[in-house]
Amino acid sequence: MAAPRPASNVFTFRDARAVPDPVHEPPLLDGPAVLVLDNGSFQLRAGWAGAGPKMQLRSVVARSRGGPRSLSRVGNDIPSLEPLRWLLRTPFDKNLPVNLELQELLCDHVFQRLGVTSQGCVDHPIVFTEAPCTPLHVRQMVSELLFECYRVPKVSFGIDGLYSFYHNKKEALPASAIVVSSGYHCTHILPVVNGRFDGKNCRRINIGGFHSVTYLHRLLQLKYPGHLQAITLSRMEEILHEHCYVPDDYMEELMKWRCPDYYEENVHKMQLPFSSKLLSSAVPSEEKQERRQQQLRRLQELNARRREEKLQQDQERLERLLYVQELLEDGHVEQFHKALVELNMDSAEELQSYIHKLSVAVEQGRQRVLGDSIDSKPQTPETEEMEAMSELEPLDSEEHMETDKPTPSVQPMFNIAEYHQMYLGTERIRVPEVLFQPSLFGEDQAGLAETMQYVLDRYPQEVQQELVQNVFLTGGNVMYPGIKARMENELLQMRPFGSTFHVSLASHPILDSWHGASEWALQNLETDEGWITRKEYEEMGGEYLKEHLASNRYTAIRLPKPAPRSAAPANSQETENIPQSNPGAAPS
Repeated sequence: MAAPRPASNVFTFRDARAVPDPVHEPPLLDGPAVLVLDNGSFQLRAGWAGAGPKMQLRSVVARSRGGPRSLSRVGNDIPSLEPLRWLLRTPFDKNLPVNLELQELLCDHVFQRLGVTSQGCVDHPIVFTEAPCTPLHVRQMVSELLFECYRVPKVSFGIDGLYSFYHNKKEALPASAIVVSSGYHCTHILPVVNGRFDGKNCRRINIGGFHSVTYLHRLLQLKYPGHLQAITLSRMEEILHEHCYVPDDYMEELMKWRCPDYYEENVHKMQLPFSSKLLSSAVPSEEKQERRQQQLRRLQELNARRREEKLQQDQERLERLLYVQELLEDGHVEQFHKALVELNMDSAEELQSYIHKLSVAVEQGRQRVLGDSIDSKPQTPETEEMEAMSELEPLDSEEHMETDKPTPSVQPMFNIAEYHQMYLGTERIRVPEVLFQPSLFGEDQAGLAETMQYVLDRYPQEVQQELVQNVFLTGGNVMYPGIKARMENELLQMRPFGSTFHVSLASHPILDSWHGASEWALQNLETDEGWITRKEYEEMGGEYLKEHLASNRYTAIRLPKPAPRSAAPANSQETENIPQSNPGAAPS
């Protein structure tokens, strides 16, 4: 499960995309072909018995609320879950299928891609997995879907963890064992006594892979708030499956992580995607130079137009001042003083000084407009640009253009790739530890070892010793490296001194349940054990179950008997003693 570690401990995300399932051809078998559906809350595995699981797809449907059924996308038809995360729906509530419409969409997709050719029905026996101690109303809904919607001839229900156990322990049957089945939402401790499931003493822990993914997602988002968008649930699942492990002793392993050398040797650096494109270049390109020239020419045109407008305004003001001066020379003193007050001037000397300055400015403006340069030294494009920028007054928002300035080549002070790395240190052991210590992320319930001890204590000592000789681990949430050694360490602490025990792991914890159901279907196809026919469904109801080696125990619904109707009162005296709810009502 763990990926090989590079020398630098830097890993990249695969970000695998799902590939749509092809349409398979039904197998050519002598007898009737049996469909096997391992209906897990994380993944649905389906195929023909004896031919291997042809399909493995996520148990999700992308469907907008109130959208048409034809636009729904199922399982592997969704390449990436993240863009459609807000549209994803699942038929499961924890590990129980409760949404019949979404379950029907999943089954439609499976039957179509497996090449079911029968018209109007699925004319094949079906083996369907269910959770331990499934409520009767849930089985009733699934039976109704299979018999009423698909009109299957017969159905068998079984527990996925027990199918996996019997697939791996075929040579030791019937056997007593403790089966630990840990899935996406729940973990079950299933005692098997003399080959049969003991449903009264089994226990469930509401901890699974979903809680580990959510916990890791929360930890890394708090640790790296700058990369919230890149820390997705799909990537957290990839980290959980490939980089986490279970230590023999959690506290002892935490002490090791305090050592800097141990940390540097075992930390996993997850490389997030980033862009290495340089923001600016020391040497401008030809296109950049051309753009600068265009902006320079536009600045020069703007400056020339502004100089012309300013020259015209100065000429008009100079003519007005010269007219006022002529009033003084012609002897119109009273009109002259009124004009000075309008010009906000105090004396003729001030008027004369202002006329001189304005005349010089008008002359310089004329020379600039005519192209006569006052300064005779040659100017480079850079100095022209600087002069144009210095003479340019603030422009309006419509006329403002951002100029590109040459930036010196500055070497970055840090590695951009390292900035986009997430360091997985103690997170590698903290996340799987929630299976043994749910209190780490706020769940108030017992862990796996404590619950197993509770189950064992419900049996006599001789039965306990028989059960611990065969502790079997299965399910997608037991694929962490080191979990077998951890279970052995927990049993060593809880069992009496000198006692023996044995822990084994499923050969393929994810697919063994499907293979076990397939083997059971081929062995019992011609028998009546475990198969519910359509006639029995109509007679017994949808909650009916036929028990077999890997099934739940069937408990019929016992409705209370109706209370006998009370006899009519014998005399009028008893009638009078009966209280009336409405004394004023008229007798009927």
